[in-house]
Amino acid sequence: MPHCPHCGNQLTGTEEHCPACGQPTQASTPRPEPSPIPGLQTLPLGHYIKIGWDVFKQYPGGFIAFTLINIAVHLVLERIPVVGWLAVFAISTPLIMGNFFVSAKLLQKQTPVFRDFFSGFSFFFPLLLLSVVTTIFICVGLALLIIPGIYLIVAYLFASCLVIDRQMDFWPAMELSRRTVQPLWFGFLAFTLILTAINLAGVLCLIVGLLVTIPWSFAALTAAYADLFGFQSDYSQGVRRWTNS
Repeated sequence: MPHCPHCGNQLTGTEEHCPACGQPTQASTPRPEPSPIPGLQTLPLGHYIKIGWDVFKQYPGGFIAFTLINIAVHLVLERIPVVGWLAVFAISTPLIMGNFFVSAKLLQKQTPVFRDFFSGFSFFFPLLLLSVVTTIFICVGLALLIIPGIYLIVAYLFASCLVIDRQMDFWPAMELSRRTVQPLWFGFLAFTLILTAINLAGVLCLIVGLLVTIPWSFAALTAAYADLFGFQSDYSQGVRRWTNS
């Protein structure tokens, strides 16, 4: 039988107040409502996806042509034993981040030119170091019961964007991305899964769909970056100018 937590009087378990001392019992203590998973209710994920689609529609020919070049470069290099795979790893991030540069330019209401897609190579070494370190960390995390690796994949979601937009070295960019994403981690996990699903749909569309879904995903990621961090660079020039804003 339960007892009053204040005076020790024996209770039946249904009293809201103890008949002996009048104090409230545990039965009357309100149970806390379960806390919502942080991020899911606070991130406008659908809005990011919509903005990404709107950005893609502003320059579809450029995005599709660049994605074709990107895929072709990878296919050619992967046919070269060892050296080709190393080259693919080295150029993948600088090359693919051209989508971020062009998307940022469009979000700033500027008109891109095709060479803007190759602006990521202006940050080749910090992006290469970022790729090396994050790949090692994520692989180790995946080996350690998988969950740590998944955490890092989401936590470093914006690290490459920070290298380009804020001209940061790889480690400060990784840490700023991780610290900023952490309170909203579950929301950005959902965002990552949505982008993955979009690209899987592109694969199912005879792989040709990737020509649309890859740049669309990066445009959506750029929209999320702009909302979370804000742009600190002026993308009006083909080679990025640093501003004090």
